[in-house]
Amino acid sequence: MKRHKHIVIYPFDWLVTGYSLFMFILILVIGRPLNQYHNTLIFYAAISIIAVLIIRYTREGKNRLQDFLRLIYPALMFTFFYETAGSTVFLIFDRFYDWQLTTFEKMLLGVNPTIFIDRHLLNVWVNEIFSFCYYSYYFMLPVFLLPVFIKKDYEVIKRTLTACCLAFFMSYILFFLYPIEGPRWFFAGQYLNEIEGPLFRPLVEMVIETGAFRGGCMPSSHVAVALVLLMFCFKYYRPAGWLLLPINIGLAIGTFWGRFHYVSDVVAGAAIGLFATLLVWKYYDCWLTAGPADIARKELIKENVT
Repeated sequence: MKRHKHIVIYPFDWLVTGYSLFMFILILVIGRPLNQYHNTLIFYAAISIIAVLIIRYTREGKNRLQDFLRLIYPALMFTFFYETAGSTVFLIFDRFYDWQLTTFEKMLLGVNPTIFIDRHLLNVWVNEIFSFCYYSYYFMLPVFLLPVFIKKDYEVIKRTLTACCLAFFMSYILFFLYPIEGPRWFFAGQYLNEIEGPLFRPLVEMVIETGAFRGGCMPSSHVAVALVLLMFCFKYYRPAGWLLLPINIGLAIGTFWGRFHYVSDVVAGAAIGLFATLLVWKYYDCWLTAGPADIARKELIKENVT
């Protein structure tokens, strides 16, 4: 008997396509001059089409290659989403607002932390420790996803990527709602010392110079997604969570120690990561239950068992 092919749409599918279409429409409506955003519009349209094609023509449970593409494709897109977010920093406002944030932090803390660190705390080996933690962020997602995929813990992947999508996309929207260039530019003329380190500091600088853009600062998407992964590790793979905890703490400190973010960016990023994770833990099953996706998912499980 021929089985009917069900199309299962997961929450991260809605987020990828929904965010892409939202940005496409928003740019069409308010992006001026519009010719400045041609490549950005093409990107978001292409991502929407690619996601729909993957959802339509790949099927979880058919083979491992299709499982990988169907489940992991959002993670393969995150870098491109980040790079494209750089083109929309001035979508609404035409300037950076670091002066507001630095004034607030100095009123609250009595100092600008990045300036205080420059004057009093820099040390080569401390720099290296925080640079290592910061650099490790770029490996966190693949190092988490690949073993989980090999273990076939697919439900963990779905939930984790849903939370990561929420954290990333909320961060990217805030990039243009409150443009902040970051301390390495805003305080560029006030630093007295270089942040030196033999290995990881140069690696971090290389990544920042080649991959970062001016304005992707508030909030820290690094901290947001790193916290998502940490919380999922503690929930499902507790020993890995304990290993990741000190790295996450070092990463959070390293963001402003290394002059990439303000403390406020770290706090906002942590809040977004916490919110995204708790939202997924509480509502993920509700988003699937009693809908077409849940019916298709149960049928898929039944087919795999039989």
